[in-house]
Amino acid sequence: MNKLQGKIIKGIAGFYYVYVNGYGLFECKAKGVFRNKKQKPLVGDNVEISVISEEQMTGNMTEIFPRNNELLRPAVANVDQALLVFAMKDPKPNLNLLDRFLMMMLKQNVPTMICFNKSDIVNEADQQNLRDIYQNCGCELIFTSTYTQSGIETIQELIHGKTTALAGPSGVGKSSLLNCLDPDVKMETGLVSEKIRRGRHTTRHSELIHIEDDTYVMDTPGFSSLFTHMFEKEEIKDYFYEFRQYDDFCRFQGCMHMSEPDCAVKEALAEGKISQVRYDNYKLIYEEVRQRKKKW
Repeated sequence: MNKLQGKIIKGIAGFYYVYVNGYGLFECKAKGVFRNKKQKPLVGDNVEISVISEEQMTGNMTEIFPRNNELLRPAVANVDQALLVFAMKDPKPNLNLLDRFLMMMLKQNVPTMICFNKSDIVNEADQQNLRDIYQNCGCELIFTSTYTQSGIETIQELIHGKTTALAGPSGVGKSSLLNCLDPDVKMETGLVSEKIRRGRHTTRHSELIHIEDDTYVMDTPGFSSLFTHMFEKEEIKDYFYEFRQYDDFCRFQGCMHMSEPDCAVKEALAEGKISQVRYDNYKLIYEEVRQRKKKW
């Protein structure tokens, strides 16, 4: 039997769909050895398959190669970076949710970019406001319009040769963005959907979309909220990047930047060096985690 190497782009109902450069998409079952090792294949895994039928594009997955990383949410492997997509308008951006996404990606050590989409339906002042809020958050900001194609070329350059997790709430234009990144993606997504029709009625799973050789975009389900159970209240400040440069200048070591005197973060806030929106979101998330811990 031929052995080929590829990447899992979707897993559903016990089947794994492996994209192999030069061949296409194989429908595979995982060998029992993975269950015995308690090793669960993940979307994004680089794998070896034994081909059962080239004509029917079926095979058995025989090996999972070592992972560069593994994310808890979404449950995927070998992600190089994340692209968080939020609309600037329609729907109005939920910046508290965006900050939770940023926290989650930072905690999992995933380099992250923020894409504010639908730039064609806002004015320059609205765009500048978002830039002011997030310019010091440690992430690259991209403003796009899938209608005018503005910013699309920048994203194409940033994702080239990498596996990028595309995440964000529903209705922000992620599907339109995917279609702009590669006109063939609609056709290829249709091919995948046809092959895995048995899973169409289930909850959406993360799936990888092959853009070109070694360039994949992971389309993750839309999220309306993110749980904070993976955080302790003392560490939340560490995931607000712009706080870091002031931490050492607070009077108290381990300052939470809440009600403590001589807090350098609050002084920077008062001077306009830290966004009030970001700080308010920090306080809301901190309090949410603190209250949850109290209930335990």
